[in-house]
Amino acid sequence: MLRTIDGFHRDDAGDWVAELSCLHGQHVRHQPPFRERPWVLTESGRAEHVGTALDCPLCDRAELPGGLGLARTAGPFDEKTLPAGLRRDHRIADRTWGVLRVLDGSVHLAMATDPPLRRRIGAGDEQPIPPGIVHHVRLSGPARLAVDFLVSPASPRGTGP
Repeated sequence: MLRTIDGFHRDDAGDWVAELSCLHGQHVRHQPPFRERPWVLTESGRAEHVGTALDCPLCDRAELPGGLGLARTAGPFDEKTLPAGLRRDHRIADRTWGVLRVLDGSVHLAMATDPPLRRRIGAGDEQPIPPGIVHHVRLSGPARLAVDFLVSPASPRGTGP
């Protein structure tokens, strides 16, 4: 899944990490001949790459980034109150993750990740949903579910020193 680079920071070892619009971080190292990224070595090179796309395999696996906080919860919903918008293809806003929580019964979730994820989720289970990924929910009989929306705490973004 292609994501936008929002900024950069250094990790504890001093390596550069791209801060992605999906809220994941990804190392961007210049290690010739395996990785040719000389731009990461200069402040101007990093600045030129803010806003460009980088593949995020963690989003394709729907791996929730660490350090997120709860912004709000939608639901709980049941088979009678589940909004029509959740039953058809829709997306979660940029820079926001969803976590589908099944409280009772079971639901089917389909996500347009690469490869596509299709999963039956039972009571007590949850499934992270990355920002911007097309998905929909289908109930399997009586069920109750809620969706938590998670965001990153406010932090300054930039190209770093």
